[in-house]
Amino acid sequence: MMEPTRHDRAPGDETISGERGGETLSGLLTYIVGLALATLLTATSFWAASTSALWAPGVPIGLAVLAVAQMGVHLVFFLHLSTGPDNTNNVLALAFGVLIVALVVAGSLWIMANLDANMMPTGALMNMQMQH
Repeated sequence: MMEPTRHDRAPGDETISGERGGETLSGLLTYIVGLALATLLTATSFWAASTSALWAPGVPIGLAVLAVAQMGVHLVFFLHLSTGPDNTNNVLALAFGVLIVALVVAGSLWIMANLDANMMPTGALMNMQMQH
């Protein structure tokens, strides 16, 4: 008898052969591991933001890295997102969502930069308001 091919699976997904024995315990263990990792990443973020032990200009970059790691933990351990053949639609939907969020953030930053560049200086604005 041939062994079934193993595909990429998210933690907590069913086994390839469809065995259900011990699935409740392994599913609970998966969620507990995910919760522990998410809690550790959150605590690390709060520590990094409030400590003076780190190089100050590097803190935002560290927080961004921790945020991306937090998203990865949530996607894998709680949403069971993987690159397996049965998750193609989920990966495409996630990629589309990331594209839309990137467009909204980039567009907002572009608009705010343009508004900031074209805004009247504060002194001239105050003089203009006092004349009316």
